[in-house]
Amino acid sequence: MEIIQKTQSRYEVSFPPDKSTRNKNNNNNAMEPSQPARNPPHMGNRSDDEDNDRVPSDSEAQNALEVSNPTTISPLSPTLSATMAAAERNKTQVVFDNEAVHRRKSSLVPSQAPRPRHHRKPTNCFVHSLIEPHRDAAFESSISPSWGGDNSNRNGEAPSYEGLKSERVADKNPDGGAASEAEAAVQSRLLTKKQISDMAFGIRELAKKLAHIRIKMNVRNVFILAKAHDETLISNTREVAGWLLAQDANYKIYVEKALEENKIFDTNGLVGDNDSYKHRLRFWTVELCQQKPQTWDIVLALGGDGTVLYASWLFQRVVPPVLAFSLGSLGFLTKFDYDSYPDTLTKAFKDGITVSLRLRFEATVMRSQKHKKNSDSGLDLVEELIGEECEDAHTHRPDGTHNILNEVVIDRGPNPTMSSIEIFGDDEHYTSVQADGICIATPTGSTAYNLAAGGSLCHPDNPVILLTAICAHTLSFRPIVLPDTIVLRAGVPYDARTSSWASFDGRERVELKPGDYVTVSASRFPFPSVLPLERRGKDWIDSISRTLNWNSRQRQKSFKEWEK
Repeated sequence: MEIIQKTQSRYEVSFPPDKSTRNKNNNNNAMEPSQPARNPPHMGNRSDDEDNDRVPSDSEAQNALEVSNPTTISPLSPTLSATMAAAERNKTQVVFDNEAVHRRKSSLVPSQAPRPRHHRKPTNCFVHSLIEPHRDAAFESSISPSWGGDNSNRNGEAPSYEGLKSERVADKNPDGGAASEAEAAVQSRLLTKKQISDMAFGIRELAKKLAHIRIKMNVRNVFILAKAHDETLISNTREVAGWLLAQDANYKIYVEKALEENKIFDTNGLVGDNDSYKHRLRFWTVELCQQKPQTWDIVLALGGDGTVLYASWLFQRVVPPVLAFSLGSLGFLTKFDYDSYPDTLTKAFKDGITVSLRLRFEATVMRSQKHKKNSDSGLDLVEELIGEECEDAHTHRPDGTHNILNEVVIDRGPNPTMSSIEIFGDDEHYTSVQADGICIATPTGSTAYNLAAGGSLCHPDNPVILLTAICAHTLSFRPIVLPDTIVLRAGVPYDARTSSWASFDGRERVELKPGDYVTVSASRFPFPSVLPLERRGKDWIDSISRTLNWNSRQRQKSFKEWEK
């Protein structure tokens, strides 16, 4: 094989001709060249001059095999070298139809639901759609246009933030109810494998860039989060709020609504007779967090890792940058010391912040539909999800979607017997598990329930899904690591003795009856965590060394040789 030649919608593979082929070519019996491919819709409007100016480099001509994305390549230049011209005469074409993408079964994607359109460089990460209109020249050379869906206007301009918020049905319905057709188009479980892969890759690339730059924000609205039932944390909240109110920047401070009448917080004593304080001290509710997450510029979390998980639960869609002060026990996600909060906040608001973008998972509960049969004895979950089916035979419906930062746990709940769980990846049945439960963890959640269940530690930048059994009935079920480009499904078979229970970051616990299952895939809404500027490069290693005493032991003594 000599060279790959690339056109707009095809891969062209050239092979060295043998004697018989060479003779046939000399007799003009070679394969007729295919007709030029028309520009697919995702290629955009490009002039012929732009396409013809591209000349393959020497490295492209020397590579034995090169696989490229057909949606990001340019047509060939008419000026070909003699070697390439020879390869052109002896090429074998492999054409990939962009419209013939694999469609999931109706239990995952209803046939009447609109299919996400294939774009030039698709990525469905919500962060990309927000930063795209505001890219500077430095980012333009490294970050490609990446807003997805139908949110761009007819003139090809980037959508505005408010436009995105008003057009996305998923953002209007953050409670995770039954998905409508419009909402189905933006859920990651309904994306194609390529779209999920591009989205996850885009989030990781963006995370790498954000980890090495300092973002200066115009902070005006500050969200303070703490557990309202802890008296110590209420006092800390009052202290931070008072310090922010006393600054010259006139910050608007939001604290939890439950603290408005709290005696320890003492709202009247905090604001006093200062009219400016009365106007700038405000109170947030769960409904406000779900409906208008763009209100706040930054979140100050006072507590431990549970408080950070609570922030992830409050902001199910868009998450403001979270700056967490350590007031808990361990603190994998709390990076800042509370005692130095005045200096920390002053530097963050004045000099900027560095953000670590954590990938979250989108988990959707799928309920089994009622069947025409009077008995469920003949039903098979494996057959329903990956077997043959009739057209428009919808077997399941969505019943709630959650974006999680740590893990999804499916366990036996109050049942005295172990759970029976079927595991699927995309359109493949992986295995049947008999255990107390399973833990499906993100890389961020690898140090939580996953670690306690015997799973491996995993760096947050790894593009993986961690699957760990909880007290498996077979000793051969070892924890496995799966790519985050698949849609993982875990369900209760119809012949299971008991139902199972699912929880999402320890919240929203629901019962999974026989026939129900949960889908887990990469989420479009990552979690931005603020890092200390002075130790951002070794943040994760410091965390596991500080909290878990990772690989900590007394150093082995050296030998002392005796004198002869």
